[in-house]
Amino acid sequence: MRPALIRTLSIRPGALRSTRTSWTRAFASSSRRYEMRDIETLPQRLIPKYQVMLCTDGGTSSISEFQEGDLLSLHWPAPLRNIFVVKKNCVPEVTESLIEFANHVMSTYPLVAIILEPKTAAEVHSSLPFPVYTTQLDRLPAALHKKADLTVTLGGDGTILHASSLFATCYNVPPVLSFSMGTLGFLSEWKFAEYKRAFREVYMSGAGVGDRAPVLEGRDLTVADDGLPPGIGPTGWSSIRGKSMGSSRGAHILMRNRLKVGLFTADGKPVQRNEESVPMQGTLGREGVYVMNEVLLHRGKEPHLAVVDVYVGGRFLTEAVADGIIISTPTGSTAYSLSSGGSIVHPLVPSVLLTPICARSLSFRPLVLPSSTPITLRLSEKNRGRELEMSIDGVNMGQGMAVGMEARVWNEEMRHGKNEWQGGVPCVMRRIVGGEAHDGWVGGLNGLLKFNHPFGEEP
Repeated sequence: MRPALIRTLSIRPGALRSTRTSWTRAFASSSRRYEMRDIETLPQRLIPKYQVMLCTDGGTSSISEFQEGDLLSLHWPAPLRNIFVVKKNCVPEVTESLIEFANHVMSTYPLVAIILEPKTAAEVHSSLPFPVYTTQLDRLPAALHKKADLTVTLGGDGTILHASSLFATCYNVPPVLSFSMGTLGFLSEWKFAEYKRAFREVYMSGAGVGDRAPVLEGRDLTVADDGLPPGIGPTGWSSIRGKSMGSSRGAHILMRNRLKVGLFTADGKPVQRNEESVPMQGTLGREGVYVMNEVLLHRGKEPHLAVVDVYVGGRFLTEAVADGIIISTPTGSTAYSLSSGGSIVHPLVPSVLLTPICARSLSFRPLVLPSSTPITLRLSEKNRGRELEMSIDGVNMGQGMAVGMEARVWNEEMRHGKNEWQGGVPCVMRRIVGGEAHDGWVGGLNGLLKFNHPFGEEP
């Protein structure tokens, strides 16, 4: 077999740094390779299509909480190649699970590459018999936008939000396959014990569609078919024999909408974010960044209440005197907004929530507004020079909000035509089979949040 050239990175302990690139030869018969490679050597990412899914009651897979057209079906144009895996930090069990997952993926789907954050790559690469791909932390978000086909999270809701924040300036987020290994896991759809089934559903989603169906239903290709060796299909799915789910069983996708937020000075100029803040580098100005959970303005270390002028749809609503203001998506309605007395909103309801934190007035109640409603929060002069702090999805922006400055929040545009969606965070949903109907969003309310649980009874 002809040897291949491999580009390697020189790594010092505990850090990833760019050095002079060296070139070495590696053969198929080589032993274990403990390598971290540059993510830029990977092929460009694949952009999947999402089709409206028709739910059925008589089959083995149905999602009882969702009606026809609520969910989408994932279809890859070719087998995915680059998987970005994010794990919860400082938990040895999660690290072991990541190694188990990566070994399974590479042994079963050998054409797939594993992408890790630099800290994670430095921690686990010596335990893996294949190279992993990464880059410097400040270059990671831009690289992922171009390279990651799929995001896999091992952890809780915070891990999902962290992964989403790496795509805070990307309008086309790759699908997210999440495994619940955290404290709560309300957003995590899958148990880790299901990782083989879950990844197979995502990987094979699209196989068997159109002219690929004969390849995946058992017909061996010959050189005369398309010039490829026998057993290698035009897309590569045929190398995974016996794993097709059929032409009508794509992975189920719930498209979670996001908000956009921009920060402006008193004279209307966009405020640039601190470039040293990772992962959401860029601007909070006219272009804004995407938010999956919530935008939070709060008084921080100041002992006094904040005074904020609230505008809804361009019209003045009220002068809020409170510890802070939360603007959240339906996905974020079960997070900080819920703790502050906000409503619980199903992720398919197109809306935006405005929730005060410890308001001085008893009549300032949380609001649920149409998703198309722009909201502006302006720091009043009554704050007497005190700044507010601003956080996005649990990450402090490091940029204080001074008197007269505005935080402008508007809805992400969800453009979609025939089988074409752009915007939102596509989350892979579990298939509800048989007695598993208690799982899902309603199951999360009952099982995790103990919705309306009576006092004095065991959960």
